[in-house]
Formats: sequence, structure tokens, C-alpha cells
Amino acid sequence: MKKGWIVLIAVVLLAVIIGGMYVSARNTMVRKSEEIKSDWAQVSVVLERRADLIPNLVATVKGVAAQEVTVFTAVANARANLMNAQTPKDKIAANQQL
Repeated sequence: MKKGWIVLIAVVLLAVIIGGMYVSARNTMVRKSEEIKSDWAQVSVVLERRADLIPNLVATVKGVAAQEVTVFTAVANARANLMNAQTPKDKIAANQQL
């Protein structure tokens, strides 16, 4: 009878150990899964913030591009006037524009 109790206690103890390992592993997996979801939520927030900035960037680039066209046109016209100037007075005036 003693041997039977020892075997029963060993089986119960083994079942408790295996059950504890299962619960611990499951809790670890659930915790890691929640951490992954949280991290992906942070990535999503950053991507959304970046996507929200794109229209502002496009508008800025359009504004700068329009300004560059104006500046380059003015510089090209001033340079052409300087190259076409015949008299020293015309050259001085064209140089002042440049």
C-alpha cells in the first residue's frame, strides 16, 4: 500500500509540475502577444503621423518650386540683358538687375 501512495503522490506531483509549466508558458505567450500588438499599434501611429505630414510636404515643395521658377526666370532675363547690353551704361544697369 505504501508503494501505491508513493506512486500516486509522484503522479500528482508530476501533473502539478506539468500543469504549472503549461500555465507559465501560456501566460508568457499571451504577454508576448500583447506586447507585439502594442508595438504594432505604436508603429501604426508613427506611420499615420508620417502620412499626415505628406500633404504639408507636397504643399511646401509646390510653393518652393513656384518661387524657384520665378527666381530662375528673373536671373535668366537679367543675364540675357547683361549679355545683350551694348553700351557701358546698359551693362551697368543690367548688372544692377543681376
